[in-house]
Amino acid sequence: MVTRRAGNVDNVRMDSVIQEKVLAVARAAHGRAESLAWFRVALGLYYLSGLMTPDTIDFKQVDRAFNRFIYHAIGKGHSIASVLQFMSGAKVVEVVDSPRFIGVFSEHCPEVPVDTIGFLLSLNLSVAKSISKLDIGGALLDWIELQADAVRNRKAEAVQQGDAAAPGTL
Repeated sequence: MVTRRAGNVDNVRMDSVIQEKVLAVARAAHGRAESLAWFRVALGLYYLSGLMTPDTIDFKQVDRAFNRFIYHAIGKGHSIASVLQFMSGAKVVEVVDSPRFIGVFSEHCPEVPVDTIGFLLSLNLSVAKSISKLDIGGALLDWIELQADAVRNRKAEAVQQGDAAAPGTL
């Protein structure tokens, strides 16, 4: 059963508010191909962020709701499984590395902080590796590692700045 949880995104819930936010991201893209890619990534990030819960998730119910929205938004032949598959491939890097996408996504979807994108893609990639037993190396893994390094560097700089601002404190 899917229940509410405290945090950024309700436990993998699909509602009209989330649908409008994902569609707003897709509408901000330039061209059909980019719009489809942005739609997939925005929706996939919502889905993955909702998995971060200790609560039990009824995946059959959740996937049905996401698949219904996907069918109505972009037509047959697409599913949450195909969205997550897209998000485990190299093409997702073009989207998540785009300053335009990051700006639009952070504006329309603040419930999924952009600084969690690397972690969410890493989670998805790990699941894909478990299922397929294939090597996950490549452009996406390289991008995830760069993001993790950048986060570590920002934290180290913050610590250094904090030390310089308050010398002699522990």
